[in-house]
Amino acid sequence: MIFEAKNITKVYQHHTALDDVSISVPEQKIFGLLGPNGAGKTSLIRIINQITAPDKGEIIINGERLQPKHIEDIGYLPEERGLYKKMKVGEQAMYLAQLKGMSKKDAKKELKLWFDKFEIGGWWNKKIEELSKGMAQKIQFVTTVLHKPKILILDEPFSGFDPINANLIKAEILQLRDEGSTIFLSTHNMGSVEEICDNIALINKSRKVLDGKVSEVKKEFSKNIYNIDFNGNMIGFANALWTNFELIEKESFDANNHRAQVQLLNNNSLNSLLKVLIDNDIDIKQVEEQIPSMSDIFIEVVNQNNNLKTNNNE
Repeated sequence: MIFEAKNITKVYQHHTALDDVSISVPEQKIFGLLGPNGAGKTSLIRIINQITAPDKGEIIINGERLQPKHIEDIGYLPEERGLYKKMKVGEQAMYLAQLKGMSKKDAKKELKLWFDKFEIGGWWNKKIEELSKGMAQKIQFVTTVLHKPKILILDEPFSGFDPINANLIKAEILQLRDEGSTIFLSTHNMGSVEEICDNIALINKSRKVLDGKVSEVKKEFSKNIYNIDFNGNMIGFANALWTNFELIEKESFDANNHRAQVQLLNNNSLNSLLKVLIDNDIDIKQVEEQIPSMSDIFIEVVNQNNNLKTNNNE
């Protein structure tokens, strides 16, 4: 693991921001750090960036306890952008690159490559205040990744981008991962999580309530529900299910062409369902498992956790 947070606790006066949170992040993966507003994500990010320190627990990077030297290994794109509005784009980019330990020569060379890639070479002598929000975000993204950090922390990196530029940034994030970076993605955009994250952790009310590979998490929350397109009699279809399967929804396109949503019960398999239907002369055209979205899982887990806390406090 390139990154580990071990039993992190952080308390601000009478508010517990993080309560015994542990996460492990494999190298060269995109790790989704998820949670509602106020869950504790920002507190963890601030600890990783050494802006603040945990009250208990420790951060391990590449087998070493977090130290000031690790700042050069980390790139951080905050949700609240922090560019100096009166400075020129090129001047500011050079300044931030050198803060991360790059030489002036290397910084200028890498910046030229990125500015050419994003087709923003003409912005070099513009002031930040002359740029649109999306243009300024491109500059900040470039300055975040320029020094090729081992760990990238991106907080809502797609906020404010139009779909074309959002896809451009997604492609660059995937490329950075493939070239060796490990990426923390803190976002409320569950579509982006499904598209590019390898692993996730969900924090709610200061505690970790879910983590794992995205594919495994989605499988864990699957309800064994299948969408079935078929030709035949809808009444005959429903009668074939008996007590081992439940007909949840149905839709008829004409007298012979139907779609049904069926849930497996009593540990029955999809093969069992298909056999029953075929034995009852149902002409099956298509079967597709209904996989829960990350948005559905997020809402379900947070609501369950909130209800559990409410019941425990009564």
